[in-house]
Amino acid sequence: MPFIGYARVSTDDQSTTAQAEDLRAAGCARVHQEQASGGDRTRPVLNRLFETLRPGDTLVVVRLDRLARSLSHLLEVIEGLEAKGVHFKSLRDPVDTSSPQGKFTLQVLGAAAELERALIRERTLVGLKSARAKGRIGGNPGLRSKDPSALRKVQAARDEALFRRLEESAQDWVPEVRRLRPDLPWEDVVRIINARLPSGARQWSRERLIRAAKRYVREGFLESHVLERARRREPDDRLMTIVAAIAGSAPDITLQQIADRLEAMRERTPRGRAKWSVSSVKMLLDRAKTQGLIPAERPE
Repeated sequence: MPFIGYARVSTDDQSTTAQAEDLRAAGCARVHQEQASGGDRTRPVLNRLFETLRPGDTLVVVRLDRLARSLSHLLEVIEGLEAKGVHFKSLRDPVDTSSPQGKFTLQVLGAAAELERALIRERTLVGLKSARAKGRIGGNPGLRSKDPSALRKVQAARDEALFRRLEESAQDWVPEVRRLRPDLPWEDVVRIINARLPSGARQWSRERLIRAAKRYVREGFLESHVLERARRREPDDRLMTIVAAIAGSAPDITLQQIADRLEAMRERTPRGRAKWSVSSVKMLLDRAKTQGLIPAERPE
């Protein structure tokens, strides 16, 4: 299990030397070092590091605040790592996603983040109710007068709220967009993502997914090539790519489960039928293996 270290400082007059020494002592063969603010979501060294991580790797930091400054951002990053099959470990904190205890700690952090959001909502509602009871007019005076500065602040707050909602759902769509675009058109990517969502979850539309991807590209969390025009494919090649995408998203998925997923997506078989057989899935998987789209060994 390769350990890869990440060390960060905020200013030029600080040094990553001490962090790098601790990480190497912990078994990190490679240590990536960066000078950037913890609140900066477009850290180039960290983003390039994420692209090089492979299943089975473990990303190691000295402290949690070296990776992220907010709890929501930290959880988003760790969920993205887990989607890639990469573990995470902090030397100074009890977080190690390769161990049951570390995963439990992560669940506690997630519950704390949700509690924090609930308390903020509750305090906001209580404050509004109290203001109405005292006869105060709701709303921002600057907005009522259409003050440009107030309008910019409100727009920034709405933009931040939208980004927080994207963070909460990132584990559902970011890994798939990163893997599948631009090899597949947005319509197919949307159907693959929606087929994996739990019952009752909000479904993605093509337009909403594209807006989310554009936002993440601007923030540096997705590469710009995901927004390129999808490559044209013959019908059989398209089906093969979709089957390979489903298989690649879940290494332990069986042929029957892939068939069920295709039916949930309302995808027709190569012969135009609604019902998928295991043999049809296997035929497309074999072609995908021949073309190197997925590993050669998979469970049947």
